[in-house]
Amino acid sequence: MFYIWKSFIKSIGLLIAFALILSFSAPTLTAKAEIAEVKANTEARQMENLGRGVVAVRDGSTVFISWRLLALDAKDIGFNIYRSSAGGKEVKINKSVITKGTNYEDKTADLSVSNVYHVQPVINGKEVKDNKTAGSIFTLEAGKADGPYVTVPLKEGGPIRNVWVGDFDGDGEYDYFVSRYKEKPQVIEAYKQDGTLLWSGNMGPNSDIESSYNSATIDVGMWDNVTVYDLDGDGKSEVILKIANGVTFGDGEKWSDDSDTKQWIAVLDGMTGKLKSAEPLPDDYISDGPLATQLGIGYLNGKTPSIVVYAKNRTKDRKEFNLVYSAYSYNGSNLVMDWKWLRESQVHADGHQMRIGDFDEDGKDEISQIGFVLNGDGTLKYSLSDVRHGDRFYIGKFDPNSDGFQGYGIQQDNKNGLLDYYYDASNGSMIWQHKDLSTAGTQDVGRGNIGDIDPRYSGYEVWSFDGIYNGPTNTQITTSENQPYPNFRLWWDGDLLSEKWDSGNIDKWDYKENKVGRLVTTWKYENATKNDRKVMAFYGDVLGDWREEVIQPSRDYSKLVIFTTDMPTDTRLYTLAQNPMYRNSMTVRGYYQSHLTDYYLGSEMTTPPTPNIYLAP
Repeated sequence: MFYIWKSFIKSIGLLIAFALILSFSAPTLTAKAEIAEVKANTEARQMENLGRGVVAVRDGSTVFISWRLLALDAKDIGFNIYRSSAGGKEVKINKSVITKGTNYEDKTADLSVSNVYHVQPVINGKEVKDNKTAGSIFTLEAGKADGPYVTVPLKEGGPIRNVWVGDFDGDGEYDYFVSRYKEKPQVIEAYKQDGTLLWSGNMGPNSDIESSYNSATIDVGMWDNVTVYDLDGDGKSEVILKIANGVTFGDGEKWSDDSDTKQWIAVLDGMTGKLKSAEPLPDDYISDGPLATQLGIGYLNGKTPSIVVYAKNRTKDRKEFNLVYSAYSYNGSNLVMDWKWLRESQVHADGHQMRIGDFDEDGKDEISQIGFVLNGDGTLKYSLSDVRHGDRFYIGKFDPNSDGFQGYGIQQDNKNGLLDYYYDASNGSMIWQHKDLSTAGTQDVGRGNIGDIDPRYSGYEVWSFDGIYNGPTNTQITTSENQPYPNFRLWWDGDLLSEKWDSGNIDKWDYKENKVGRLVTTWKYENATKNDRKVMAFYGDVLGDWREEVIQPSRDYSKLVIFTTDMPTDTRLYTLAQNPMYRNSMTVRGYYQSHLTDYYLGSEMTTPPTPNIYLAP
């Protein structure tokens, strides 16, 4: 009886527990079963209707072809691959139906001619048609250079800091939105997947990059002020951005207002750049000037996407920051602000990026900062004690032996000497902390990372600059002299361990030798470069199978160079872009941080469950 009482109190509260105990004689559910029941009773959320995302790259005389397994594919789906060379008849090149990893090596192609690859699904021994056909075919041009990349041509223009992805034309494949952040005024451009320019606009006279707090500035510091997503479920992505007086949209229309301080959130048609709707930003702190913003997408009601706006400005005396969160919903014609939350004088620490996901697994997304979490309705869920400002934090399934989410973060000049910490992300309770009281208030940790990089220990490893630790056990594996730089975690080579991107290199940690091994040096291909913050312009699962792509501009900004793996694997996972928490993360920028799935993806993983989603038309 004590166990029954304790279990119910923990999950649904004393009063409900008492009522159920009186009403039922059956044993209570375990915590895991309770979570499963909550998931079963939640409504499905709208998700992009993606195509196969076929991509082919050349490695010597071999062509590596990769494509998406979709989240709602039949469990027993297989694939055939056809090749048409020099415009000739299609020929099937696989001997038997491909049922393991969704990739294939073609070692018989004549690479002096153009080769068109077509991936065809097979169910119960019969080929079937995909509902999206555009992404089932990829053309490898004659004489294509070796390398794990494809390119997207761009119009002439200035430096590029950020790229966003979304399906503007509804064909099931990602298109690209680009910011030319150093132009005066700043320029925004939308491109189809093949590099066709759809439209361009500019952010007007209030987009001076010398200040983060000019009313229409994008891409300054951590304040990107842009995101891309299909908000209304029509199968085509919108562009969402902060606007102010003087912004010119993609159709040539200009936004005019008597005030240069007032700001709005605007929704633009992804194909034309035409304004569809706009709603003012909260003006609670307007007397201190415009707000700098960071935008992201979350399913705050559990069903449809909302725009989440993280915004700040400085008080006039420059001593404090005002912080406001707000959330907006869009029904296809009108944008509405659903709520706002003001930090005011409360001690709730923020960092340089937000994370949005269903961390308590009730079917609705929460919004997390480095030091606090908001519920989907804009109420405070919890605040992390002792945690103050820091550059990076992560929330995910780091422990294969735990049902819940864990978090890891680093600190900057924490007065209590806190350097980094590992916690239960469902309620904010600390699991472990690393402190150095001798440097209290003076040490900026600066970087931290997570990932399964050592299969000898169960769960993800975490590290900043004091060596690698196993997260679940806080076991130190290496010292600071023997560790990779804590930059960006990446899934690239096909095993279930994590790789990393750092300063234009894709590397792998050799846990046996305690050293880093190089996989790809990106600057060797098409003059690919980093942006001014020394990071990629975008990364995420945008093409091919479940491995991740990295998007970097060329040095002359004439093209996007999209790095995609050329390493075969038998691991078969549905595309990360249809995992709800991962897809949310693809919409958030700030100081770029690694994306994570809402299931454990590592060396001890089991087959992830099918997400509770339905596809847009």
